[in-house]
Amino acid sequence: MTAVETPYHRIGIETPAVTGNIDLLTGLGNARCLRQTVLDLARERASDPAPFTIGLANIDGFKPINDLFGPAAGDEILCQVAYRLKACAPEGATITRSESDEFAFVLPLVFERKGAEKVGQMLKEVLSAPFDLGDRHVRLSASFGFAVYPFAGEVFEDLLKSADTALYRSKRRGRGQITVYSQEIAQEMKRATQLEQALRNAIIANEVDVHFQPIVDLRNDAVVGFEALARWCDADLGYVSPAVFVPLAEERGFIESLAEVLLRKAAHAALSWPKELFLSFNLSSAQLMDPATSHRLLSIIHQIGLDPRRLELEITETAVMADADIAQKIVAELRATGVRVSLDDFGTGQSSLGRLRDFSFDKVKIDRAFVSRISADRASEHIIKAIVAMCEGLELEVVAEGIEDFSEALKLKALGCGLGQGYFYGKPADAVATMRYLSDRYRDVSAQA
Repeated sequence: MTAVETPYHRIGIETPAVTGNIDLLTGLGNARCLRQTVLDLARERASDPAPFTIGLANIDGFKPINDLFGPAAGDEILCQVAYRLKACAPEGATITRSESDEFAFVLPLVFERKGAEKVGQMLKEVLSAPFDLGDRHVRLSASFGFAVYPFAGEVFEDLLKSADTALYRSKRRGRGQITVYSQEIAQEMKRATQLEQALRNAIIANEVDVHFQPIVDLRNDAVVGFEALARWCDADLGYVSPAVFVPLAEERGFIESLAEVLLRKAAHAALSWPKELFLSFNLSSAQLMDPATSHRLLSIIHQIGLDPRRLELEITETAVMADADIAQKIVAELRATGVRVSLDDFGTGQSSLGRLRDFSFDKVKIDRAFVSRISADRASEHIIKAIVAMCEGLELEVVAEGIEDFSEALKLKALGCGLGQGYFYGKPADAVATMRYLSDRYRDVSAQA
């Protein structure tokens, strides 16, 4: 098989004499082809402007495939994506590859939102099947953005921009999402862009802060460590929840810059704590898909001078599932240096027991959804009891999150849960307030500081 013949053969078209409008890797049309197709279709319907739809599909998590398996594997997957899209395209559709891992399509017979969503769902399912890379199979997903002519734009550039806006919105909502452009979505994305720029400026100006929430030993209520939590209060926007700005940084591709600022601040603060206290820091999904993550994190704490054995990294099962192979490699590299790794939000994922088997974790954090109902819901109590017993057998520490009152703490102690955190033991506080908190419990903290 040759590099040129294989894609065209798979798509089922002859190698063209002129390749100006053709993507040579996949045999699909390229960005120029997309533009010409839309212009021709709009011209045909000029006298009777019947709607039609354009769409964009972006392969979620494609970059790590190239990083992990090499460019040839990435090209193979792109060819397989092209083949699937071509094979299941609706009648009259034109399929193109517009960028590295982004495909576009023109749908002349799709006239409104529901029709676009139906096509998106069908394409999503087609692309969710495993991709064959010889001796291994890779599962990926795709995010979709659609725009309907002429409502989302009467000229090509505006229509494409609308589809791109819809795609961005899908990426913000997570993997495998489908969005059809509307004015409401446009306003939502405009606000997100403004927020993004403000956050980028805040990172550059070192204005994103870290607060610390104590983690205690439930046997004696002694503080054993702190979880670092991102906080941002903008001069114009006011307080912005980390549930808003952290996913935004991840989606827009600058989560690494945000994480670096936060880890540097957190590690520096931890140097002033008693040496036996650990620092717990959260990793994002994007970081667990980047093979360079472990090197970056270790470089930061070595520069600061924090002992890796005092660092604990929290990862969620959802983040692990994004790309288990890369995540497993990152976890192994970090643990080899003495860094501890904790599985966060345990009990809310879809295959937690399998993750405990496949990964070498040091600790499990029970999600607050179970802890908050422990006093009123026997099912939650039994679930926590089972988790504690299981972790004891696996020699894993257990942390209960979201402890709000004495009754919850008492029940968790009775069930044998080792560690806990929540407002009952302390709210997140900045570095100065955290030092005051510690000075009430450790006589030598002031001297260390």
